Amino acid sequence: MLDKNYWDTRYNEKDTSWDIGYISGPLKGYVDGLKDKNISILIPGCGNAYEAEYLLQQGFTNVTLIDISPFPVENVRTKLGQFVGKQLHLICGDFFELDKKFDLILEQTFFCALDPSLRENYVNKMSDLLNENGRLAGVLFNRAFEGGPPFGGTKEEYGKLFSGKFQIHKMEACYNSIERRAGTELFIELIKR
Repeated sequence: MLDKNYWDTRYNEKDTSWDIGYISGPLKGYVDGLKDKNISILIPGCGNAYEAEYLLQQGFTNVTLIDISPFPVENVRTKLGQFVGKQLHLICGDFFELDKKFDLILEQTFFCALDPSLRENYVNKMSDLLNENGRLAGVLFNRAFEGGPPFGGTKEEYGKLFSGKFQIHKMEACYNSIERRAGTELFIELIKR
């Protein structure tokens, strides 16, 4: 079971191989192109929230983070405490129970951490959480893995999965992945239908 206890154990044992220590190139490039600093942004499965830290450094004013494990949430509270309750909203809880609306959701290693049986639920929840014309943007693995997490997939698979609820604005190979993920990542930008 990939539940709260599973993720608590991973964080407690510092078994966080997905954590690269900074915002990924594809997300940094995307954030750098955003003009409106006041849009509401959600980062699910936020982990150590390097994306949020970068957003705040760039002057974004409405960032929400959620993670099921209290370990990363408390780490972020310590690291970014001056923003909490102002530009930054922290939630320790289940993404699938979140009931808010956002203009943009950033995806970075959350989708691949979920059991593939939850993928349809993920798509539906993402759609529910987005305002009209809201966007889901980020990175998905374009490869298979033994076991998991992470869990991979293919561009074709993702196209079918998302096309009912989203217009696929962009789904293409990342040109700026970190070396160990080069050639295995897709950047997505999907617009809520």
